[in-house]
Amino acid sequence: MKFFITGANRGLGLSLTKISLLNGHTVFAGVRGTEEAKIKELLELKETYNENLEIIEIDVQSEDSVLSALAQLKGKTDSIDVLINNAAILNERGKSIEELDMEACRLAFDINILGPIRVVKHFLPLLEKGANQSILNISSEAASLTNSYSGDYAYGISKAALNMLSEKLHCYLRDQDIQVLSIHPGWMKTDMGGENAPLYPMDTGKGIVELAERKKKITSPYVFVDYNGDPMKI
Repeated sequence: MKFFITGANRGLGLSLTKISLLNGHTVFAGVRGTEEAKIKELLELKETYNENLEIIEIDVQSEDSVLSALAQLKGKTDSIDVLINNAAILNERGKSIEELDMEACRLAFDINILGPIRVVKHFLPLLEKGANQSILNISSEAASLTNSYSGDYAYGISKAALNMLSEKLHCYLRDQDIQVLSIHPGWMKTDMGGENAPLYPMDTGKGIVELAERKKKITSPYVFVDYNGDPMKI
């Protein structure tokens, strides 16, 4: 299978890249910048996996950058099987509604929801060329309406919007057998999750790749699931 993963140079994105390669897949690793220091681990993986790993520069905030990435991708393949919208930002933590910086909120919405919209808008034709394809949007428990809590306004609201995008894409694409899921990856030890998190991204990443491989049956009537494919509270 051929995977395109955004935010692939660190955290969960890097783990998804590693696991996909270990499972014998080809990965197109989307990164915001290609400075050697930022993609050191990807370059090391490239030495091992050669043509099975391609690094593609993409800034999901920029439609021009998404189009440029698409052009790079088309130069290497005419289709992909799995699109994982992983790139995201968690900012304005611990702030009350009165303290929120509106420009910071705008940035979160631009990356966390408009970013996936831009990518799906332009990459969808590459997914439509095969069978059993998937769009996996990395969401969060913070997006749950029934488990809502005070704080993380920009992140939670933008991820709730991502869940709605996933539902709409599911309705639009179900006749084409394109699986669409909005996935809570768990609280992980990453730059975003911090050291107190109980999970490691390699562990949750294995479950997400198995969802892409269709090894797990989804029983939820909604597309919001955890990394094992179990239903999340909407």
